[in-house]
Amino acid sequence: MAKAYVKFETPGDVQAKALAVVEAAKNGNGVRKGTNETTKAIERGEAKLVVIAGDVDPEEIVMHLPAICEEHKIAYCYVNSKADLGKAAGLGVGTAAVAVTNAGTAEADLKEIVSKLPKAEAKATTGEEAKAEAKPAKPAKKK
Repeated sequence: MAKAYVKFETPGDVQAKALAVVEAAKNGNGVRKGTNETTKAIERGEAKLVVIAGDVDPEEIVMHLPAICEEHKIAYCYVNSKADLGKAAGLGVGTAAVAVTNAGTAEADLKEIVSKLPKAEAKATTGEEAKAEAKPAKPAKKK
């Protein structure tokens, strides 16, 4: 049974490439590991891709991530196992979510993944676009 936070099914080939991108990004220090670090990377506009495990329990741990990814226009996808996600991120334990901030040598694979994701969820490919939109306008100075 699919979890409530899983909004779409990520094809197996995209999951495999996403894990490969996470592993390549790990080698260049371009990965934020864990739900809290992922949330911060999204809110700061640093994340280029968010990968969420599909077997997180309790679901509330990652339930907010798809919504804030859409709000900040950052692409996201799901992988079946948090153990696989943790291993790809260089951890000895599973992790619920990972944010790729610098894909390094896997930039082409990152773009390919984003192009295969449902368009409603993958509105932007980079955090820089979200940063530009998130900056508040400066208030007018009083004279």
